Amino acid sequence: MNLDARKYVIIAFVLIVGMIYTIRLFYMQVIDDSWTLRAQQIAEKRREIIPPRGVVFDRNHKKVVSNTTYYNLMMVEKEIKDLDTVAFAQLLGWTVDEVRARFKEIVEGEGTYYNKHTGKRTSNYQKGRAYPYLKELTLEEISKIAPHLDDFPGFYEEVTSMRRYPYANGANILGYLAEVTREEIDENPYYRPGYNIGRAGIERFYEEKLRGQKGIRYIVTSALNNAIEPYADGKYDTSAIQADPLILGIDIELQAYGEKLLNGKRGCIVAIEPSSGEILALVSAPTYDPNLLIGKRNISMNYPKLVMDPSKPLFPRPLAAEYPPGSTFKLLNSLIALQEGVITPEFGAPCNKSVVGCHNHPSAGNLMDAIKHSCNPYYYAVMRRIIQQGKKKGIFADAEVGLNTWAQYMHRFGLGEKLETDITGLRPGNIPDANYYDRWYGHHRWAFSTIRSISIGQGEVMITPLQMANVAATIANKGWYITPHFVKSIGKKGPMDQYKRKHYTKIDRQHYEVVIEGMRRVVYEPGGTGRRARLKDIVICGKTGTVQNPHGEDHSVFIAFAPMNKPKIAIVAFIENAKGGGGLWAAPTAGLMIEKYLTRKVTEIDREKTIMEATFTYKD
Repeated sequence: MNLDARKYVIIAFVLIVGMIYTIRLFYMQVIDDSWTLRAQQIAEKRREIIPPRGVVFDRNHKKVVSNTTYYNLMMVEKEIKDLDTVAFAQLLGWTVDEVRARFKEIVEGEGTYYNKHTGKRTSNYQKGRAYPYLKELTLEEISKIAPHLDDFPGFYEEVTSMRRYPYANGANILGYLAEVTREEIDENPYYRPGYNIGRAGIERFYEEKLRGQKGIRYIVTSALNNAIEPYADGKYDTSAIQADPLILGIDIELQAYGEKLLNGKRGCIVAIEPSSGEILALVSAPTYDPNLLIGKRNISMNYPKLVMDPSKPLFPRPLAAEYPPGSTFKLLNSLIALQEGVITPEFGAPCNKSVVGCHNHPSAGNLMDAIKHSCNPYYYAVMRRIIQQGKKKGIFADAEVGLNTWAQYMHRFGLGEKLETDITGLRPGNIPDANYYDRWYGHHRWAFSTIRSISIGQGEVMITPLQMANVAATIANKGWYITPHFVKSIGKKGPMDQYKRKHYTKIDRQHYEVVIEGMRRVVYEPGGTGRRARLKDIVICGKTGTVQNPHGEDHSVFIAFAPMNKPKIAIVAFIENAKGGGGLWAAPTAGLMIEKYLTRKVTEIDREKTIMEATFTYKD
């Protein structure tokens, strides 16, 4: 055979072999699905390992959220072979009907979806997917089941964990976990049936940080589909990685003390470290023990009770309750008036009760004494000067310009908008501007006389307690704040970038000096409305407020910071239906919190007893 002929033979041979392999491959991939099924079966011999969630510490490195090991009994229907239902029921201590009912519950619980290819509703349930047959088993419970699982292919144990709260405090901060929904599984491939997800508080906001990284374990199975050894000696396995811990700015002892002070009451306390914006305590009263919402069993039993409680323990008052600020608002109006140049520190005004109601006190001869006495007519005069400055012809056009200028100042304090902090559920409050009143009264149909109630923090002005505390921190810093936040560090990484930036108001530093002196007089001079907050060795600067309440007695509010010269804590105490004003109830509450934080003890025992024993009437 010559060379040319041999060449053609070789080419033909190669073509024939290639065609054979192509046809065989086509047959295996398209016609005969046994290879596909086998590949799927191999792929499904893998187990996901869920790491414990990241732990949470307070600012003093006390563990406030930890984990306890639990177990799930998992099932993969595709791997179940010749299940002895009677024996399985005996193992669980169930009846056969209960075993079958649980299978049905799992299948139907997955729901259905619309299949656009068939035009029919199709089950979401997948026979090759792992589902929790039994959840949240203790070591004792799983120990009775696990040794016998070789007799029941398709079932295996999975190590999981549930949260534990060593301190029964801070529920509205920490939040809770609950099982993922069908929708959440569809939206995020990380989750599987039986997984837990953060539902509120820190657990929800930092879900991706806390859940960690799943591991994978590959296994070799016997003819009976039972796992007998790691695949390739675990060469391809990956370890689950627990998330870095969260370090909170919260002082858990201060948090617990605040909850103790407000026990049996409705209201809140928010404390912030002015220099960092770290939230030291965030008390919402009434509250609940976060351990009540651990695991599906507890949630199903306790959550409905908490939801139906008329006192609303699940409602985070410091974040979502919007209150008129009352006379605490006079501090901001003082600063704006000084910056706008419509008053000086020496500006005085008579306490003319024919203009607006007020309590009995001497007329204020200057701004500092007006703050001390909390004079309503004085601030009526101040606000009128802010709103009606004569910048525009006509009283209505002038009021529009003045109010919008005033509102812009307020927004620089973080009011009228949500603070971009690390928790969900915040409300923005309300700072009315010209557009707001135009909707109510019509364009150029209102003036200062129409909106005068905002001069004393009533009417349409609404602020959350967190915003109130941030105002106190801003005054303590003399013109700037860092957005209040809960987490000071993830692991050892330190403060996050967004919580390093200072937000500046448009008000000069020297004006804060005047207002701070007035706040000092509130607490330490005769006639001051906040004298019950006074401490012996710590100079507190504060401002009382009485908030009108259409549903009962007025609310009591007090904002403050201390020490005067090097502030370490800014605080608001807000107690609902506390007859007697801010000076009687909120001021001593804030004073006790300040002493507790700065000295780690309480010396005002009688004051503490009075606050703890106080009860107020609430209408649900």
